[in-house]
Amino acid sequence: MKHVLFAWLLVATHAAAAKPLQVFILAGQSNMQGHAKVTTFEHIGMDPATKPMLAEMQNADGSPKVCQRVWISSLGTADEERTGKLTAGFGASQGGPKIGPEFTFGIYMEKSTDAPILLIKTAWGGKSLNTDFRPPSAGPYVFNETQIAGFQKQGKDLAAMKAAKEKETGVYYRLMIEHVKKVLADLKRVVPDYDAAQGYELAGFAWFQGWNDMVDSNTYPSRDKPGGYDAYNTAMAHFIRDVRKDLNAPKLPFVIGVLGVGGPTALYGPDQLRYKSTHENFRAAMAAPAQMPEFKGNVAAVLTEKYWDQELTVARAKETQVRQQAKKLATEGKMKPAEEKTLLQKMLAAGLTERERQVLEKGISNFEFHYLGSAKILGGIGKGLAEAMAELKQLRK
Repeated sequence: MKHVLFAWLLVATHAAAAKPLQVFILAGQSNMQGHAKVTTFEHIGMDPATKPMLAEMQNADGSPKVCQRVWISSLGTADEERTGKLTAGFGASQGGPKIGPEFTFGIYMEKSTDAPILLIKTAWGGKSLNTDFRPPSAGPYVFNETQIAGFQKQGKDLAAMKAAKEKETGVYYRLMIEHVKKVLADLKRVVPDYDAAQGYELAGFAWFQGWNDMVDSNTYPSRDKPGGYDAYNTAMAHFIRDVRKDLNAPKLPFVIGVLGVGGPTALYGPDQLRYKSTHENFRAAMAAPAQMPEFKGNVAAVLTEKYWDQELTVARAKETQVRQQAKKLATEGKMKPAEEKTLLQKMLAAGLTERERQVLEKGISNFEFHYLGSAKILGGIGKGLAEAMAELKQLRK
């Protein structure tokens, strides 16, 4: 009898201790997919300010950590859904292993709670909010007068153009919602030891997107002027409302990762100044929903420009200048390819410091619009999104 009672007490204690699974949705385009190769981890440790983050990401032997209380379902980063305990490698699959913001987001969310965590990540490269992720309540995409005039000048069938646009509008919004519901309907498939008795809580949504809208001069013809991206701001507010409605989570904490490629605009160099007003206008539009009265205390904007690595920008600009000078000299001297290569190597050795060569070699693995494929930058962004999420969750208590 005592053994039965003891067993019952163990079960009861376990049931009381089991906390609801905390479910966070991560969504966006290529930078949410993540293009930072694991080979750039070393660069994180080269900066005393970010070295502690590297210690959270790696084991003592330098291998990526595996989060024991965080699982992930990732759709869009590979040909098929990927699931498992969170570790490095859940970024974009091409040329991997890579990370996106999900790795450090999960690491720092795990530090903020003793409950189990599930990340549901849906991210597809090259997608816009104005069309691909367009939420239902935003209504149909409407061509503006400039676009219509352009179609007519090109002799295009306006009715066919409208039909094609209607067909592609909202496709990825629906895929995102469908996948979230699919995962939630069978949590044990992704979290093997999930117990339905413990239940789950939709704990937050992180959005990290923007590039395709920012560069879309057709949808936003006045993007270099104040208010030029107001349509994005409006669609983003609809997006938040619709996600909450479709997932039956009226006050779901929502964090917006504001596009920050290139870093703070105040630090832009001469070659970046032509983009300054456009970048500032778009960032303001992305962040704007967090200031709306209806979203006060449950929507936050994270300026990802804060995590840009200015040292990489300076070193890269110097490298580009040296390469251009070497090319000019090689052309003037009518050098053969082998001679030009030798000249470039000599000029790079003389024109860059050892530190600059090291950070360029270890810190960059992709294009600038992919945050240079830098784990230092994307790791910082994931950490920043998690910290903002934790603050929102604290406000809910």
